[in-house]
Amino acid sequence: MADRAPTQRATRPTTTPTTHSGSTFLRKLQLHIGSNSSQLVGLLTLIISGSVLLLLTGITVTGSVLGLTLLTPLIIISSPIWIPMGIVLFFVVAGFLSFCGFGLAVVAGLSWVYKYFRGLNPPGSDQVDYARNRIYDTASHVKDYAREYGGYLQSKVKDAAPGA
Repeated sequence: MADRAPTQRATRPTTTPTTHSGSTFLRKLQLHIGSNSSQLVGLLTLIISGSVLLLLTGITVTGSVLGLTLLTPLIIISSPIWIPMGIVLFFVVAGFLSFCGFGLAVVAGLSWVYKYFRGLNPPGSDQVDYARNRIYDTASHVKDYAREYGGYLQSKVKDAAPGA
């Protein structure tokens, strides 16, 4: 056996495909980002902030479910009080907001009318002037037409009843 020379084993290629997709993803990411540190910082920031937001979402959902689970019996027992109170509260809030909205509309309208009569030309005053002139022109045309038509009727009445 001493006269035999040791044989070398065939070496495996170093680029064998791996079965873990996670390590392949990390290698590709390392090759893509490897030289640019600002991209690496951005990626780390994205991963950290996403993790924090995911954690906060989990805490919020867990707290909501636990709170609802613990307070459901109290809500069911006291629902004869909450439902009428909610209806009354809805109408009070709706009435207050309506009152404030209508009051604001009245103040805005009075302010516009004040500016219009003072001659400060608020927005839309040219349309009001145009409408006023159209109404005046139409009224004068109707008046002229009524005079002409009225005279026509007077002559017809005289023809029908000569003594009238």
